[in-house]
Amino acid sequence: MPFAKTLRGAVSCLAVAAALSAAMSAAVTSAAGAETPAKEVKIGVLTDMSSIYSDLVGPGSVLAAQMAIDDFIAAEKPGFKISLLSADHTSKADVASSIARKWIDEQGVNVLTDVAGASVTLAVSNIGAEKNRLVLATASGQNSLSSEDCKPTTLHWSYNTRAVAATTAKAVTMDGAKNWYFVTADYAGGRSLEEDATKGVLAGGGKVLGSVKHPFNNNDFSSQILMGQSSGAKAIGFGNSGPDTINAVKQANEYGLGSSVALTPLLAMITDIDAMGLDMAKGMYVTESFYWDMNDQTRAWSKRFFDKRGKMPTMVQAGLYSAVNHYLKAVKATNSTDTAPVLAAMKEMTISDPVTKPSRLRADNIVLRDMYLFKVKAPSESKQPWDYYTLLKTIPGEEAFAPLSESKCALVKK
Repeated sequence: MPFAKTLRGAVSCLAVAAALSAAMSAAVTSAAGAETPAKEVKIGVLTDMSSIYSDLVGPGSVLAAQMAIDDFIAAEKPGFKISLLSADHTSKADVASSIARKWIDEQGVNVLTDVAGASVTLAVSNIGAEKNRLVLATASGQNSLSSEDCKPTTLHWSYNTRAVAATTAKAVTMDGAKNWYFVTADYAGGRSLEEDATKGVLAGGGKVLGSVKHPFNNNDFSSQILMGQSSGAKAIGFGNSGPDTINAVKQANEYGLGSSVALTPLLAMITDIDAMGLDMAKGMYVTESFYWDMNDQTRAWSKRFFDKRGKMPTMVQAGLYSAVNHYLKAVKATNSTDTAPVLAAMKEMTISDPVTKPSRLRADNIVLRDMYLFKVKAPSESKQPWDYYTLLKTIPGEEAFAPLSESKCALVKK
């Protein structure tokens, strides 16, 4: 009998111990899976401050991010602190990678944005996936970001090369310039611009007579322009961006091509047109996702930007504002800085802000947005500074971007 009591007591103690152990285990599991409350959000603008893209992004991107933070605080009055970091990646992937790792590992940055340049974007996108940090790619156009190179933590925000190059090339072709020659930057983004423009040319009933490559950040385009001229093409497509585009167009005009050939930048932004001047750029077709003079909201927001920057915003600077604004809304909605819930909220919520018509993130992590085809005004048509564009057509996102069925992104369920 004493033995039986002892046994029952031992069993009872074991049951209590087991229960305590299970409770402790559940508590640990719950803590491990719990979302991190939003106490401070750190946003890193990793941009080109001093190299070829500094006018398109650079200090203007940092300003756009700060405007998004200020506007969010004013409208939403969040209960968490927001810190903004910025750094110059000098358009070098290794520099960008080093900064991104240091920001994440040592300073706890929650989200990285801008990352202009194809090689820079791909490098930082890989780090974002490795470290489980969101990358808002607002200044990169390579199609692969939402296709074969897609990552679950990288969101492709402002445009891609299909949306701009194919649209522009098709419009120029249908306007009568049927025979094309391409002068293309010899890197992934340039090749992608030429490939997509070729599709636009063919869709418009034209043909491509040839193409030539040039190095990144090139100063002398004389040989490439002469090759284009000798081909007999009626349109020369420039598959580059920034100063490369500006220099190529200026030198083509010096050779007298501007009056006889449709000089067509495949990725032109308003700062490029400003640098060229309307005398040189008049009549060009350009496709962008934003223009400051679209409506009262874009004009009001752009005036605030201009008052601090002295230039009107590019489409990628406006895109950065939109991305940071949307990200902060998702942080507030989830009360978390953890990537998974914030990303889920960003995908579920409609993107809507002063610079973006209501849009959404698609399954391949690209923002499905309307694009706009413009024609550059002649000097006599411009009524005020930065009055550069006439809107020709609004292209719905479903038409501007490749259908989801063509995506090679692993996130897309076939």
